[in-house]
Amino acid sequence: MTTSKQLFQRFGPPEEENNMCVLIVPDSLGLHHVPRKIYCNLDIREPLLKAFTEVSALGLQDLIKTYDGCFCIRRKRAGSSPSLHSWGYAIDLNAAWNPYGHKGTMDLRLVKCFEDAGFEWGGRWAGKCCDFMHFEYKIKEL
Repeated sequence: MTTSKQLFQRFGPPEEENNMCVLIVPDSLGLHHVPRKIYCNLDIREPLLKAFTEVSALGLQDLIKTYDGCFCIRRKRAGSSPSLHSWGYAIDLNAAWNPYGHKGTMDLRLVKCFEDAGFEWGGRWAGKCCDFMHFEYKIKEL
């Protein structure tokens, strides 16, 4: 699991927006509920594109009902440290159907596309911290 401490050490305070970029999501992928431009950390740009490309290749575009954010400087819901979203290192999808702390309805075929691209799915976390909408990139060793 990637931690806020790791991201702070690597990129500094989230307010500095170090290593951020804009991912252009190709229209050809047919991801109608994903914005054309996503502001994210450069580290997740290619893995995110890989996940979206796989979703499209498998014809699973309709499984993404809503895009609910990537970059947002804020604290974790279950703690006092910054969220990985603060560094653009996580993405939320289908939030209305997958509320934080509750069992969600995320399709495991969609989950596999993201896990195969290097993301960890919050739906696999145990206890009240389960976060079925959340995918965070696994930080590469420094």
